[in-house]
Amino acid sequence: MKYAPRKVYIKENGGYTELSYEDFCRRRETDGTYKDKLFIPVQGCLIETEQTHYIEFYRDKERWRYLKKLDADNSLLSLEAIESADDSGNGFEFIADEAVNVAETVVRRMMLDKLRFAISLLSEDEQSLVNAIFFRGLSEREWSKASGIPQKTINDRKRKILSKLKKLLEK
Repeated sequence: MKYAPRKVYIKENGGYTELSYEDFCRRRETDGTYKDKLFIPVQGCLIETEQTHYIEFYRDKERWRYLKKLDADNSLLSLEAIESADDSGNGFEFIADEAVNVAETVVRRMMLDKLRFAISLLSEDEQSLVNAIFFRGLSEREWSKASGIPQKTINDRKRKILSKLKKLLEK
């Protein structure tokens, strides 16, 4: 016998009657109506239930089994797996990403903020040149055709703007 519950609760006279598992097995052998009754396990006991509840219970149980199989197939971790990975109960070291350097990320974001501020200090013409060449990816020649400014002038302005931004970023 694979599963021996502590108690079995059957519906009798509008309520539940508590039986030991041995009593339940005896009644089931002598009374044919017990073979048609449906039970669900709850906290180590069997409780008689209606067919709709029985079907819903086992549908949910099968769904959880399917989801756990998908998780295992796709190498997903659950919170339970993380917690059990570390005896101290703090499994967050288990998922630490060694590839991400937090200090580098913070410095990079600070530099980007500083660069955005420095660009905001440029004139409108200088900002449009920076936007066209560095953010929209246009070449000096393409920006020359679009703006009507000679390419040599754009090159000179670009060098001056980069020098200006370098000074602003060094402050």
